[in-house]
Amino acid sequence: MNKLKLYGLALALTGLLVSCKDQLDVQNPNQPSSPALKTESGLISFGEGFYITGFKDVKYYDGVPGYFWSGAIGNHELMGDVIGTDIANVFINQIGAPNQVTLDDGTVLLNPNSPNKQIDFLRITANVNSTGFQNSTYYEWAYMYNMNNAANTLLTNIDGVTFSGEAETKKNVLKAWAYWWKGYAYARIGSMYYAGVINDKANGEALNGTNGNYVAKEAMIAESNKNFDAAITALNSLSVTADYTATMQGLIPSFNRVGKGGVLTPAMWVRNINTMKARNILVNTRVADMTAAQWASILTLTNSGITASDLVFTGRSNATSDFLSPTAGTVSAKTTGANNTYKISERLIQDFKTGDLRLSNNFSRRSSAYIGESSRGNAFFTRWTLINRGAAGSEGNASVITFSNTNAGGYEQYLASSYEENQLMKAEALIYTSNIEGGLALIDEVRKYQGAGLTAVAGTSLSLAAAKEELRRERRIGLLFRALSFYDARRWGLLETGRTGAVALNRTGAVSTNATINYGFLDYWDVPDNEIAYNPPAAGSAPTKNPKQ
Repeated sequence: MNKLKLYGLALALTGLLVSCKDQLDVQNPNQPSSPALKTESGLISFGEGFYITGFKDVKYYDGVPGYFWSGAIGNHELMGDVIGTDIANVFINQIGAPNQVTLDDGTVLLNPNSPNKQIDFLRITANVNSTGFQNSTYYEWAYMYNMNNAANTLLTNIDGVTFSGEAETKKNVLKAWAYWWKGYAYARIGSMYYAGVINDKANGEALNGTNGNYVAKEAMIAESNKNFDAAITALNSLSVTADYTATMQGLIPSFNRVGKGGVLTPAMWVRNINTMKARNILVNTRVADMTAAQWASILTLTNSGITASDLVFTGRSNATSDFLSPTAGTVSAKTTGANNTYKISERLIQDFKTGDLRLSNNFSRRSSAYIGESSRGNAFFTRWTLINRGAAGSEGNASVITFSNTNAGGYEQYLASSYEENQLMKAEALIYTSNIEGGLALIDEVRKYQGAGLTAVAGTSLSLAAAKEELRRERRIGLLFRALSFYDARRWGLLETGRTGAVALNRTGAVSTNATINYGFLDYWDVPDNEIAYNPPAAGSAPTKNPKQ
């Protein structure tokens, strides 16, 4: 078992030193000039610590939704309507409560805070500095700026260290690592918040490591791509050598070097970046607004993106929960079983096609519908549960993708992009540029890759509308729990137009099959008030509040 060795991350926005578990070897330097960051081994161990800095340690968090991959990403999957909840901790039940659900008999289930909408609730109650750690909108922001600060600290120190062996190889691996995670962090900020801060200063260098120059979300995405390109520049100078491999093994914990995770070659890593750059375009542009040039860019990037045999960036749990807890570290884990934090959405199950083995292999019908604390929401009621495929006797079909396994190391969490995402972005670009059959063939490819067992849709003369529907369903299912469902709902316009023909339950468990859901969620969150209160916008800053009402 690899034990993460964290060399004291002075977190940029919280001002907190990382608190670590007993199994972590901690030396806690407060500044980028700390002696622990002036050695080769210290820098590599510090880089390995990004898994904690960016995804686990924030000054405040609530243990029910949990850390980044269960809590912050839980917000995405709630608003993407693949899960629901009646748990009120840090207002997560409100995050995913639509404005209203109209059932088959005309009954209207209103948001619990009606006449306030989700947008009103966020601004009046949740995203207020005085709520402290109860502000659900703060967490993704804080995690990603922690990650960015750690990357800045690493970059500040690389050239001042004497390396053994192939010094330039090791330096460029570390630079690629830092720029990759900076690009990743800025992508998440720009894809979720209306504005952000571009900061290349390590904590302690200037202005406590931050600044008040807020820029628009589009500028954040541009900065993400700039850092991804800097990572590619570093990677293009590299080849697979013993020192390359050893440095990568020092950065990626052994329990994350399993399955699709592992030591990526420089070429694999570049392909991972290309897929992420394609995502930056796709998820931040409404489908109705996509231009021919953007579709062409997505095709160029995905044609050079992740292949079926490539390794990618994944995360797994271990027995001591160094990175992820087996039973609570991911949205998947917190959705598993009948009485967990999250519940499977009826709309997710509705999107499976008849005979899809991914449904029968991963979900089961409850003996009775879950209604729970019915006053806390209007759309979380469900007849379905997610099966733990790690439980004895519930292993399922090994040739079909597993959506849950709560054994240590059993579940593979995709941290960034994946082969399936790459192919489905390519499929979408083809479908929207008049190559319907080419796009459908890629949808079939993804379904076969995941063991769905479905009849091919390519070659069946589907209309454009039918092809788009195949794509929509497959992105919901094939990319489940990969933090993309909310982005898709936003770019498809569902936040405004809602979903018709939906399966929904009333508060007694009666089933509607033609319900209408008016989501009304805020498409890009305002900058967290926790940030604004202590880092007010400087003159000339972009607006930090989304004008959407």
